[in-house]
Amino acid sequence: MTDQNNFEDVQIQEHKKFPCKNCGGFSIFEPGQHSLKCKYCGELNEIIQEDIDVVEENFEEMISEICMDDEMSINVLQIKCDACGAQSTLPENITSSNCPFCGTAIVIANESIKRIIKPKYLIPFKISKSKGQELYSKWIKSHFFAPSSLKKMANLESIVGVYTPYWTYDAQVESTYFGERGTNYTTTETRNGKQESVTKVRWSYVSGTISHFFDDVLVAASKSLPKKLANQLTNWNYSELVNYKEDFVSGFRTEIYQIDLKNGFNEAKNKMNEEIKSLIKSDIGGDQQKISKSTTQYSKITFKHILLPIWISSYRYKNKTYNFLINGQTGDICGNYPKSAWKIMGVILLIIAILAGIFWIMG
Repeated sequence: MTDQNNFEDVQIQEHKKFPCKNCGGFSIFEPGQHSLKCKYCGELNEIIQEDIDVVEENFEEMISEICMDDEMSINVLQIKCDACGAQSTLPENITSSNCPFCGTAIVIANESIKRIIKPKYLIPFKISKSKGQELYSKWIKSHFFAPSSLKKMANLESIVGVYTPYWTYDAQVESTYFGERGTNYTTTETRNGKQESVTKVRWSYVSGTISHFFDDVLVAASKSLPKKLANQLTNWNYSELVNYKEDFVSGFRTEIYQIDLKNGFNEAKNKMNEEIKSLIKSDIGGDQQKISKSTTQYSKITFKHILLPIWISSYRYKNKTYNFLINGQTGDICGNYPKSAWKIMGVILLIIAILAGIFWIMG
């Protein structure tokens, strides 16, 4: 299958609406309920789910396809932020908002139609917005070195639920390597007229092959989330995957993948390579190891395109953007924040004063 940018723009499909079975009002997904909740009467409308059989898609077959069929693709109304370039969708009936990744105002005028690979599965939100706001508030208050003004600036309403695109990859790898095994040994040498015990290394050349199967190597298909933060959100329970249905995304943003299937696998290989190096060193054995050359073959490559739930808040402080992420399934938190130079200096001075006091008492 070719890169998403090569697909023609097609006629927009109407956004699907979910009327309440009780009053006919507009319903949105209620986290943790597997139901749509009416915004007007509060009625819960259960989402009818099909039995799920998670299937891994063949990677080679997918990227070799010339065009996508209707079963594998969807048409989306894409909103692009002019400031940071993030691409996402807006919830039903929303025509303007702030970018969840950098906080810049975006409007429906920046829309375009894009054809993308259809997500096959998603993990629904379990953490509600109110719970996310509570976690966000506690997180801000728990960081002593954050500027006091930041805690006043934190806008709890700015937290946004986004279904974020990810790829997962499976692969069988065979790695052939050449290297050296180092074995420590102890000998006695005379130094400055004294006998001393010295540890040295005896090196021997080795070669071999290791075989390993990688399962569900997770790669964020987003360029909008800071990679360092996105990589910290790894505690996902894949047993809660459900078949992709628009019911689950009603009322939430859905980010469109910016890292395509092929480039995503390149990132997955980078992650695999770290473990491959560790496996090779373990296979070499000895006390120390050197890898002079290794060649890896990948086979039986499969993938899944999934959406994962993340509560996101972005804020600007002194012309720099900071991000805060909550795993919408487990409530795990990661984020970055500015540090107050005055508070850091105050702590340093306090430590110096305490040490000076201790030395004075002892003296």
